[in-house]
Amino acid sequence: MNKENFSPNSRYVVTWRNRDGRLRPANLYVYRLFDDSLIARMLDIDGLLHKIPYADIVRIVRQQTVPANMQFRVPAAILEEKNWKDRDIMHHYSSGPGVGK
Repeated sequence: MNKENFSPNSRYVVTWRNRDGRLRPANLYVYRLFDDSLIARMLDIDGLLHKIPYADIVRIVRQQTVPANMQFRVPAAILEEKNWKDRDIMHHYSSGPGVGK
């Protein structure tokens, strides 16, 4: 796979090769595309932000563009490439007023 196979603010069902080398299904919400990898939230595994190399994605099963009113929001600073140079996973959550601590 490569950058042209993906688009930001889209959901994908893919087959990917995990760190153990095993093929696994995954539901992704893609936030940002870099030259060699993408930043996505794993919707069905852990909900964390992951940097996934295109080479680890074996097959795209389904793709769905997300309308603007249904898109997940993350601060733009978190998605900058310089913040992902030395990490593969990032835990990020948001809260709002009245939700508690």
